[in-house]
Amino acid sequence: MKAIVHEKTEGLEGLSLKDFNQPDIEDNMVRVKLKTAGLNRRDIAVTSRHKTDQPPLILGSDGAGVIDSVGKGVRYMALGDEVIINPGLGWKKNSDAPPEGFEILGLPDHGTFAEYITVPAENVEHKPKHLTWEEAGVLPLAALTAYRVMFTRGKVKEGDTVMLPGIGSGVLTFALKFAKAAGARVIVTSRSEEKLENAKKLGADAAVLTQSDWKEELKDESVDLLVESIGQATFNKSLEIIRKGGTIVTFGATTEDEVTIDIRKFFYGQYNLLGSTMGSVEEFKEMIQFIEKHNIRPEVDRMFNISEYKEAFSYLRDTKNFGKIGFTI
Repeated sequence: MKAIVHEKTEGLEGLSLKDFNQPDIEDNMVRVKLKTAGLNRRDIAVTSRHKTDQPPLILGSDGAGVIDSVGKGVRYMALGDEVIINPGLGWKKNSDAPPEGFEILGLPDHGTFAEYITVPAENVEHKPKHLTWEEAGVLPLAALTAYRVMFTRGKVKEGDTVMLPGIGSGVLTFALKFAKAAGARVIVTSRSEEKLENAKKLGADAAVLTQSDWKEELKDESVDLLVESIGQATFNKSLEIIRKGGTIVTFGATTEDEVTIDIRKFFYGQYNLLGSTMGSVEEFKEMIQFIEKHNIRPEVDRMFNISEYKEAFSYLRDTKNFGKIGFTI
């Protein structure tokens, strides 16, 4: 089978499209013939985290396709079922943090940028009927991350004001749609006027440039929940704009990881700072039900043929996307 593989050289230069052995089926597992797969910033990071002296690795966490083979013990999936893949391995029940041993497809296990993949049966769900293959393939990781951020950790509710700095990523476009479905008011920021306009078309109530003075631009707003995924470049601006007693949930950092804060100002403000990453099988099922109930679709920016992997990785690395990008396989 054809697969996008990383080996020998660190970074994107170590990627290639090559023939790889089709995975075997084992008990309690299913093999999926993939139709589409979603590309995430994690996949770019893996090209540096995967060591050059390790065996070749198939990248990719997101995917959707058709059940091709079913192992012994599988009860709820059958040949030909259309499914989407939950990329989180070993996190069944919702909990305060992932359990020991939690992993994500695409490192250390082989991922979804291939014609076939074998995964535990508990990691596939039937594809929502309202989604196209392209939408289904790019949904799982970003949508699950956004669902846990907004509901499990952020506890967003009707009437809240939510702020999403750096709108444009897959996670944040889902967070925007989830927040609006929950009845919240949403403020977004971006360095791009075009992305701000796109966000307003999706329902954002207010949009400001990331590089602007947020306190001045949003002086009449009271932000209850802010989703921070930029890091050092905006973290203190986020602390300045959140209301006293408000909550910041962070799930990533596209700029420097380390930040310095005024701890006295922080505790006088009674702020809440929460971390979040991915989600459990339980939350994945809840997220699927939520998007079906509200007819939510991923914002698909662009799909690439699997042979266009170099262009796709560069496109995401340079943050050209608004929403998700992925591969047709």
